[in-house]
Amino acid sequence: MTTLAITGGTGFVGQHLLRMAVEQGHQVRALTRRAQDSSDGIAWVEGALDKPDSLAHLVENADTVIHVAGRIAGTRRQFEEANVTGTANMIEAARAAGVRRFIHISSLAAREPHLSDYGWSKKLSETVVADSGLDWTIIRPPAVYGPGDRETLELFKMAKRGFVALPPAGHFSVIHVADLCRLILALPQGPESLGQTYEPDDGREGGWEHRDFARTLGHLFDRRATTLSVPKPVLHGASALDRLFRRGNAKLTADRVRYFCHPDWVVTAHKRPPQRLWTPQIGTAAGLRGTAEWYLQQGWL
Repeated sequence: MTTLAITGGTGFVGQHLLRMAVEQGHQVRALTRRAQDSSDGIAWVEGALDKPDSLAHLVENADTVIHVAGRIAGTRRQFEEANVTGTANMIEAARAAGVRRFIHISSLAAREPHLSDYGWSKKLSETVVADSGLDWTIIRPPAVYGPGDRETLELFKMAKRGFVALPPAGHFSVIHVADLCRLILALPQGPESLGQTYEPDDGREGGWEHRDFARTLGHLFDRRATTLSVPKPVLHGASALDRLFRRGNAKLTADRVRYFCHPDWVVTAHKRPPQRLWTPQIGTAAGLRGTAEWYLQQGWL
């Protein structure tokens, strides 16, 4: 039985990962900032990426470290502290404990580090991992969706209303959270993945054009969703207003505007995981429908 040390277990992807890991029979040690209810198969370790003692406790007797934790909003300094220094701290803990296998969950944003502070920090975190001397694998997920996700919830809300505001024209890839977690858990048994950087997706060649994706969402609610591509200057103006009114809590930051307006967030074909290791199992139309049903059941829509 494999013992996994997992960071980010209280987040969207992490919660699904913990549940799937336990279902597969793994022993799980999970980092948490605050006390959690006891869960069968999960040993919670209170701590944080900037608390070395807690990281040492987390990786004790582990076979594999799966580093999911990361900051997705904040200042450049905050991104660096969480995504770069935090990753370095996790690597140091693994190295000190003699844990060789290290799986790092990055982001497709790392492919374009000049566009955003977030992407810059994730690219730097990848460099730290690649230089670690450990048996590493890096995963760069595209947009991840599924039950429990709040990042794509607004798109579902707009589609339900029948009007979806979109960034300028472009294409992007997506992946269901369950498919992503299946890939993560397949890696410890996949020696061919050592030293590899993978960009997984739903298998759709060329990704999704923004309007096609919005219309697919509209069909979930028996609507023909009207779409509007919002010009980049308008998005920057909205970003300035968001910062004015919500200050540090602004969600539409200039960082995110640059990210959203990039026309190509499609995974690189030759960086997809090899089929003998993993293939996506959840078609996006079915996955979106299941996600919408979950949102409705929870009263989120």
